[in-house]
Amino acid sequence: MKAINRRQAFALGGGFVMLTVLPMAADAEVTNDAATWIEKFTGGKKPAKGKISLDLPEIAENGNTVPLSINIESPMTVDSHVKEVMILADGNPNAGVATLSFTPLSGKAEASIRIRLAATQNVVAIAKMSDRSLFSEQKTVKVTIGGCGG
Repeated sequence: MKAINRRQAFALGGGFVMLTVLPMAADAEVTNDAATWIEKFTGGKKPAKGKISLDLPEIAENGNTVPLSINIESPMTVDSHVKEVMILADGNPNAGVATLSFTPLSGKAEASIRIRLAATQNVVAIAKMSDRSLFSEQKTVKVTIGGCGG
């Protein structure tokens, strides 16, 4: 077996780093295409309206910190509960804002968070239930000062 010199070792190490980093860069692609995010989350199934109560201000003075409260009607039992909720902002540089996970032990399917909005846009929430049904709700928020570099 032939010994490897220092240059060859650096070349092998650099090649290994590139092979491990390049796939991560492809996975980290950022898109503001809300339809793509919805397609991935729903698997192409169309969500029904209802069951989601989305509380957002009609006008946000500052897009850096917009309060959002969400409540999904569900008994939260082992047989019937909310599994995940995805929140999207279709006008942000990155449409995916948050994905919230729930279990029957959560007791209630509700959360309050603060989100950033770049400009006036639609905020969409899609809930994935344990029986594989999907529900959605959408609200428009008018932003006076953008929060995502605006």
